[in-house]
Amino acid sequence: MVENLNTYLPILIYILLCVLIVLLIIISVKVIKTMNKVEDIVDDMNSRFKTFNGVFKVIDVIIDKISIVTETVSDSMIVLVKNVINKIKSKKERKEIENEEEE
Repeated sequence: MVENLNTYLPILIYILLCVLIVLLIIISVKVIKTMNKVEDIVDDMNSRFKTFNGVFKVIDVIIDKISIVTETVSDSMIVLVKNVINKIKSKKERKEIENEEEE
């Protein structure tokens, strides 16, 4: 029994290793084909993206201009509000000084 096992077991292991190597080769070939397809898709997407690149640049410029305008408007509004508040404070201070002088 042990003698049979010693002769047949290495043969069985070699056969299984051959099957495993063949399966690995098949899987490797399929992975390579899949990677080639993925590379073609990525190249196609890159070429399509490059056609939209000009549009994105125009949109970026427009957004920058809008941002500059809104910042300018908001800064001018803040300055206007500060001026109004300072005028109101100065009027109140003058009235308080006048009231103190009258007393």
